[in-house]
Amino acid sequence: MDIYFAHKSLRKQTNVTQSINITYLRDFLEKSVRVFVILCLALFANGATFSSASSQLDEGLHLELPANGNLRIENLRGGVIAQLWNEDYVSVSAIFDSGKQSRSPAVVQRTDSLLSVRAARGPVNSPRINVELHVPARAHVAIITGESSVAVRGLPAALLVQTISGEIRVELPATPGASLIAESRTGTVSSSLSSAVVNQTSRPQLQARLGNGSKGVRLYSQAGNITLANAAAESLGIATTALGSSSAPTVRHETLEPGAVPTPKQKPELTGPPKNSSGAGTPAPVSNEPEEISEGDVIRVDTELVSVNVSVIDRGTNRAVNDLAKEDFRLSEDNAPQQIAHFDSVSAPFNLVLLIDLSGSTTRVVELIKSAALHFVEAARPFDRIGVITFAGSQVVVSPLTTDHNTLRQRISAIEKPEGSTKLYDSLTFAMDEVFREAKDSRRNAIVVMSDGLDSVLPNVTGEGSKLSYDELVKRAKEFDGVIYSIWVDTQSYEPLSPLDIQQETFDLAHDRMRDLADHGGGVFYECEELKDLAGAYDRVVADLGTVYTLSYRPTNKVRDGSWRTVRVNVIRANAVARGKRGYYAK
Repeated sequence: MDIYFAHKSLRKQTNVTQSINITYLRDFLEKSVRVFVILCLALFANGATFSSASSQLDEGLHLELPANGNLRIENLRGGVIAQLWNEDYVSVSAIFDSGKQSRSPAVVQRTDSLLSVRAARGPVNSPRINVELHVPARAHVAIITGESSVAVRGLPAALLVQTISGEIRVELPATPGASLIAESRTGTVSSSLSSAVVNQTSRPQLQARLGNGSKGVRLYSQAGNITLANAAAESLGIATTALGSSSAPTVRHETLEPGAVPTPKQKPELTGPPKNSSGAGTPAPVSNEPEEISEGDVIRVDTELVSVNVSVIDRGTNRAVNDLAKEDFRLSEDNAPQQIAHFDSVSAPFNLVLLIDLSGSTTRVVELIKSAALHFVEAARPFDRIGVITFAGSQVVVSPLTTDHNTLRQRISAIEKPEGSTKLYDSLTFAMDEVFREAKDSRRNAIVVMSDGLDSVLPNVTGEGSKLSYDELVKRAKEFDGVIYSIWVDTQSYEPLSPLDIQQETFDLAHDRMRDLADHGGGVFYECEELKDLAGAYDRVVADLGTVYTLSYRPTNKVRDGSWRTVRVNVIRANAVARGKRGYYAK
């Protein structure tokens, strides 16, 4: 259900130094009129009524956070200021330029899995709107803007910020526990975090692990500068400096008009060795670079660091165990105990790709498949990047990896059926190679493939099949730096019966290969007897992804002889079972 913000104009001088001092917004804020959002619609959900929030005018609109903590703020008409507080609900207020509005352009949507606040881009010369919010520490926060700035103080359970050219500033507590990636393609990235152990790459990117690294922080901008600071250590001026620079940071104040994109800046020079260009399964020479490995049947080794993604469930209840710490895990390689160097909790973001088979009999149920894909987007966490590929005889990238779930929904709704036969094996390889090329520095990648498994290379399956053999695909799945979940859809009932048509043995073979692909890819296999159950299968995939931890270690056996190394992960909690990597080739 949508909730539109109504507002009441309150003309007063804005104090931008209350609890978070954003200097690059000061000039704008001092000329603005603060308008606190008021909930003016009565909402009915499961028979309950949300009362009017007009009495909360001075503190902003109070919104209940879903149980999973997912919060998405998308403001294409201005900036966002966010900070943590001790309450368990979200407080949101809006700041407008001078001028009356009959209705605020900001819209609230709330489901059981997501609280969303969105202000779409308005017509030319439409008033700007900035959003201020207070969020609980348990929140999983995703913030998206265009050309306007984002400022965050504090460390929620997970944080993703994405802008086009807006500057990003994040202030973290003195002793945070975060796994952090900050990247600006043509801007700069700077950090004054005293507790950071910084790894620098050959791109304008900062990667650091702070404390136990339990909370995921991902900051991305196309052209904006990114600044990280200690909340207690310094003022909130915007300092922009290249990584690796020995010069003092320079302070720059910049106001971007809506639609304006700054001239691309020269990419900063970064210290450190070049990125490893060897394929999956092959370690790079020893270096100081960050190690980026993900789950699969075979583990890639980079710079002598091995990373293992494992999901943990309770053996008795089959429910996820998502409150574990590094100390709860024991890891061994070839029965030799290993020391866990880095740890990522279940809250770290994933890159997810839906690979959807639209060939053959699925033509008749395309709308049902699209509806299930839309359901997946709703069920996924707001800070997870999602991409969509459809295939038949060729592949169609419906959407690359993105956190813009609104645009993603529009593109899914516009899906058209690809033409040709069924090239499942080639399409899965395409997803592994092409879509994740941009996400190669992430250790948490997943492909969710939905198909009946009937590649046209199989007996009696019409059309030109994949060029890649199944055995080669299995090898690629083992080496893929990510998890492969497979959802087998039973389309046999849609097929006409004829001696020239697909035989039962072929259906069984296709089923078994879909199951084995998930096994080799380190994921889970799901059976979907009817397409109407597909949305439920997607729900189970999302739930499983929420159980995945990442453990990284440096093997005590330094010999790289290409031999197989068996990896085992145990959890020292009653009834807890870990599922994940089997091992890797030490090449």
